[in-house]
Amino acid sequence: MGCSGCRVGFNFGKVLSKVSVFFTMVLIFTYFFYCLTAFCDSAPRTLYRQQALVGDYDILGDLRPPQRLLPDAPSQRNRTASGDSGQMDAPGQPPRHISESAKESGRSNGIPVSNTFGTKRFPQAIIIGVKKGGTRALLEFLRIHPDVRAVGAEPHFFDRFYDKGLEWYRNLMPRTLDGQITMEKTPSYFVTKEAPSRVCTMNCQTKLIVVVRDPVTRAVSDYTQTLSKNPSLPSFQSLALKNSSTGLIDTTWSAVRIGLYAKHLENWLQHFPMSHFLFVSGERLVSDPAGEMGRVQDFLGLKRVVSDKHFYFNQTKGFPCLKKPEGSSRPRCLGKSKGRPHPQIPSEVLQRLRDFYRPFNRRFYQMSGQDFGWD
Repeated sequence: MGCSGCRVGFNFGKVLSKVSVFFTMVLIFTYFFYCLTAFCDSAPRTLYRQQALVGDYDILGDLRPPQRLLPDAPSQRNRTASGDSGQMDAPGQPPRHISESAKESGRSNGIPVSNTFGTKRFPQAIIIGVKKGGTRALLEFLRIHPDVRAVGAEPHFFDRFYDKGLEWYRNLMPRTLDGQITMEKTPSYFVTKEAPSRVCTMNCQTKLIVVVRDPVTRAVSDYTQTLSKNPSLPSFQSLALKNSSTGLIDTTWSAVRIGLYAKHLENWLQHFPMSHFLFVSGERLVSDPAGEMGRVQDFLGLKRVVSDKHFYFNQTKGFPCLKKPEGSSRPRCLGKSKGRPHPQIPSEVLQRLRDFYRPFNRRFYQMSGQDFGWD
């Protein structure tokens, strides 16, 4: 009996030992499980979400903030940036012209979209115009510079989305480190009456870059772009002239009105001194991109990093492209929408336009202190 009781006590002790080991293992497993799930929850999910958007495209892309950083839109629907598409943005979503630009590449200046370092700042410099002058080329050339961070898509804040507020605008900007410049470009700002006062409300020290081009060729290029989207568009001459017999120019047509640079500049000079402007020649941006980029870098207070070594002339497209960057399989050229062949316009119509623009051009030369040689 005594030995039997010893055996029972011994077996009971073994059971207790196994139970304690079991509970110990459960506690350890629970602890490690908790640690692992806590680590996953703290991981930067934005990185994985944004990497899904990154593709290999021809051109440097949009560095916009992730959509979760954008404040909700007002309850009413807003028109898209195209202005003529007829589509509307859904409530609570950023403008379609911003979100769709995520299709572009997610890298610029070697810094990934998922970069969470730095601060979102209002732009210290804005390319405000002009449409079809070479603003996209200028922005892409500037993005080579390590001290420039820019939004890829045109925000259109100061002309179309001003009601969303300055904080919404700031959240569109890429993060920058100390010493880097934040930039954006929206060419329609230059011809928008309210834009100068709105930009000054943000910061009257903002540097303003205007890319200008012979207003006649600019108007033809503008028409060519619209024609590619709407093949049923009337002829250039029927839009440019009020009456073919009198030859009077129709300044209500936007393609003509944009070329009145002197009049638009007068509006901006009511809010900014001339020292805050840099006028870039669209023609020289094609013939001597490094030279014009030197002037731009000086104006922005940047070291001259972008130079001849970054460009080659693409004979097919008819304008300079960026040489193949390190880590890329091909050079970077502007998209198919750039360098379209222009339609044939009667020479007498072009001459009437030149005669019309001449006094405005001369006034613009005097105001800017530069003779662009368009006459």
